[in-house]
Amino acid sequence: MEARILTDKDVNLASLLDKTCAVIGYGAQGRAHALNLRDSGIPVIIGLLPKSRSRVTARQDGLRLTTTAAAVRRADVIFVALPDTEMAGVYQVDIAPHLRPGQTLLFAHGFAIHYRTIIPPNDVNVIMVAPKGLGPMVRAQFVEGKGVPCVVAIQQDANGHARQLALAYAKAIGGTRAGVVETTFQEETEADLFAEQAVLCGGMSALVQAGFETLVEAGYQPEMAYFECLHELKFIVDLMHRAGISGMRERISETAKWGDISVGPKIIDESVKLRMKEALLKIRRGKFAQEWLRETATGRKRYQRLLDKGQAEPIEQVGARLRSLMPWLDEKS
Repeated sequence: MEARILTDKDVNLASLLDKTCAVIGYGAQGRAHALNLRDSGIPVIIGLLPKSRSRVTARQDGLRLTTTAAAVRRADVIFVALPDTEMAGVYQVDIAPHLRPGQTLLFAHGFAIHYRTIIPPNDVNVIMVAPKGLGPMVRAQFVEGKGVPCVVAIQQDANGHARQLALAYAKAIGGTRAGVVETTFQEETEADLFAEQAVLCGGMSALVQAGFETLVEAGYQPEMAYFECLHELKFIVDLMHRAGISGMRERISETAKWGDISVGPKIIDESVKLRMKEALLKIRRGKFAQEWLRETATGRKRYQRLLDKGQAEPIEQVGARLRSLMPWLDEKS
């Protein structure tokens, strides 16, 4: 069954206009949400730890700034804009003790609620508004009068207004301009983790790395391998983003198209899909979350070792040299 897509005409902002929203954390998503909420006429306060480096940025943006605990006490809606692995600690110390019945806890990812690192009291709303884009994109699209699509979910409706608030919040940050889909915390969390691991980050990085190594091991110049397997990837992804897979195929050469449809399925075959299913099962059973939380709790040594290994790969050295010749590439975007 196709999901219903909600847009501006389907959602009323009124239920949020008299609510104060606290944004806890001021990273990429926190900043984007806070500025978009403010520009939509929603009262916003920022809650940060006294030594947070983000305090300067929040002040420069002209936002009201206070401690996390004070922000929670003053707010009606509390957006917990913190990393998954830091969220539970901050919640226990600075959020939970100051909650009152009828408040709304809001998340942009379902990890902490789905895997129960945070267990809210029964008398608060628990909702999710998750933009399908990075924080800077959420802000940039909003400023241009556009928006980034969002998914919304209701985990706990304590006062009968949770869905109304979630949709109004999505509208306030620009989500309904592009379309909003309703989901669940479980579906968003599991699908998001799977896509990161199997396709968007893990799968794509491994595919690029394998392609680069295959060409170099066959005697091709590393620079050629970099251009063909990594540099040009952006052009194809941009086409897919704008027009879908079939739309991308309409815009590439006939030779490239034939290679796509005749060779691609032999590379990413049923054996790959079986391993994808194994990764998804691990996510659904909570094993990935347990391993990641354990890795974080024990100092992230393996995490850092794997990152260091990846950074030392030849493709990184070749890429750094080639990108230095293209100063117009903005690595921060």
